[in-house]
Amino acid sequence: MTILVLAIVFALIFDYINGFHDSANAIATVVSTRVLTPRSAVLMAAGMNFLGALYSTSVAKTVAAGLVNPHEATQVVILAAVVGAIIWNLITWYFGIPSSSSHALMGGIVGAAIAKSGTGVVVWKGLYEKVLIPLVTSPLVGFLLGTGLILLIYRIFVHVRPTKINRWFRNLQILSSLLMAFSHGSNDAQKSMGVITMALVSVGILSKPNVPLWVILACAVAMALGTTAGGWRIIKTMGHKIVRLEPVHGFAAEITSSIVLLSAAHFGMPVSTTHVISSSILGVGSARRFRAVRWGVAQQMVMAWVLTIPAAGGVAALTFLLFKWLGVH
Repeated sequence: MTILVLAIVFALIFDYINGFHDSANAIATVVSTRVLTPRSAVLMAAGMNFLGALYSTSVAKTVAAGLVNPHEATQVVILAAVVGAIIWNLITWYFGIPSSSSHALMGGIVGAAIAKSGTGVVVWKGLYEKVLIPLVTSPLVGFLLGTGLILLIYRIFVHVRPTKINRWFRNLQILSSLLMAFSHGSNDAQKSMGVITMALVSVGILSKPNVPLWVILACAVAMALGTTAGGWRIIKTMGHKIVRLEPVHGFAAEITSSIVLLSAAHFGMPVSTTHVISSSILGVGSARRFRAVRWGVAQQMVMAWVLTIPAAGGVAALTFLLFKWLGVH
């Protein structure tokens, strides 16, 4: 029972860290375009993250039973998985790298489970269809959709002065930021819900991976509180270092990301909010002017995306082995 409580507590800590680590995803563009002050943007994102977390549990069910055999995912495995994901998140947060909290957790779950029971414990079909394919396709969709949307906007408003366009889109971007924060909560908060549900199934408190109401509310609150802390290092990377944004570009990137994230949540795919918004910003920026994008920063981000699952999995596996050596079971 002690290990179960620790697993739940660390899952909520992960959710909190996810909130401040990934708050940049929802508000970086609206802050960098100076549509909202950082304080207003953070408070707005916290509220919408909370509401988004109540939207669905499809992703939570994928995490709870679709990646590894839930009967092999003991409390120690879950605790090691969450600790590994937290360590990787803090490393990337410290260096301002917009890596994926989602894939850190996915990698942690798989790495810790393999360390306990070997590769046979992994539900390879679920990992392939729900994590790895969306890992590749969601950024591509975000990039292409962002490029297409901004080009459509350019075509519609081709005869309107840029100053007037930006004045219109300053108001529209507030709405797009609200939708982006909601979609972030709808996908990311469910990761911790799934972990806690997995832990409850492993001890027999739940017979099926159905997410209890108290788990939904606890994770929603934890993410909202984490968002209020703000992730200013990553906001700087997302909003300034990739490409210089105007309100019209921020609007296009946020609408694009929201469409991708809400679609993924509907189908139970734990995609990366970071990947989606980053690729949307890249798509919008490249349509504006290809050379305007700082592709060196983009390359560093892609490297972080590739490394996240195996790195977090490795840390989680080592954490599990350390727990085993200490006699924690």
